Amino acid sequence: MKKLINGTDTVVADALRGMAAAHPGLRVDIENRIVFRASGPRPGKVGLVSGGGSGHEPLHGGFVGYGMLDAACPGEVFTSPVPDQMIEATKGVDGGAGVLHIVKNYTGDVLNFQMAAELCEDEGVEVTSVLINDDVAVQDSLYTAGRRGTGATLFVEKIAGALAESGAPLSEVAQIATDVNARSRSFGVALSACTVPAAGKPTFELNDNEIELGIGIHGEPGRTRAPHAEAREIVRIAMDAINDDMPLSGETLVMVNGMGGTPLLEQYIVFAEVAAYLAEKGATPARSLVGNYVTSLEMQGFSVTVCRLTDELARLWDAPVETPGLRWGR
Repeated sequence: MKKLINGTDTVVADALRGMAAAHPGLRVDIENRIVFRASGPRPGKVGLVSGGGSGHEPLHGGFVGYGMLDAACPGEVFTSPVPDQMIEATKGVDGGAGVLHIVKNYTGDVLNFQMAAELCEDEGVEVTSVLINDDVAVQDSLYTAGRRGTGATLFVEKIAGALAESGAPLSEVAQIATDVNARSRSFGVALSACTVPAAGKPTFELNDNEIELGIGIHGEPGRTRAPHAEAREIVRIAMDAINDDMPLSGETLVMVNGMGGTPLLEQYIVFAEVAAYLAEKGATPARSLVGNYVTSLEMQGFSVTVCRLTDELARLWDAPVETPGLRWGR
């Protein structure tokens, strides 16, 4: 295992120190492992909190800032943060208008955020949770009951974050987050495994001529293994799975996401095939992202996430955002 780390037991803390040094717009509580906006809570604004295991950067800490999250809780690599982190984050972003928890559907995240929400409400903080479960690859997995939460998490954080920034009440922010999740679908493909620092070995084994279809963001197995093929064929498998579950038409928001080890050159090849597939179905990528946004350490592969847009969702997507991982319009 070759990684740029100081030790397997300090990976997350060392990364947080680097984040704090690199981004003065953030306030990083290294001891409690929480990434906040440096500006603190704004009175009357709904606070947005998300989090999950580290190793998926820039998700979630890289999406803290104007127009997105108010705080993020990073756990150990591929491990849920603990309720104490979530409680401190929730209380730390409460501006009196309540707090929205954006929770990926992984069992540890769900249970810990639920416990944190209940304890915060006992202390007088209004909390609403929205579950992200956009992955069409498998119904249940090693980490979930039901569908996994993957790329749509970014869409929800951005669009709900824009609405919260405008001063909308908690009920409206939660509703639009729910709508975005319902209108989004994802599918992931792995060309290689990744190595968790503490484990020191790949999370699974793939032969040189094999790919894993429907992979999760923790390296968990997908639908099936298949022979490696041209990008066009692999993309069609992914898009067919999405289209079978949510027929594609009209204007869409599309993200081709690198899993951490895929060159941007190859990601653009994938996006070209996604756009061609959408055109066949009478759909258009009216908004797009290509790059590493929801990664799995150094895994080679990609995921594609599609959201069926409305005029309101497009407007909120276009609204200004300023975070380490996503920024435009300011």
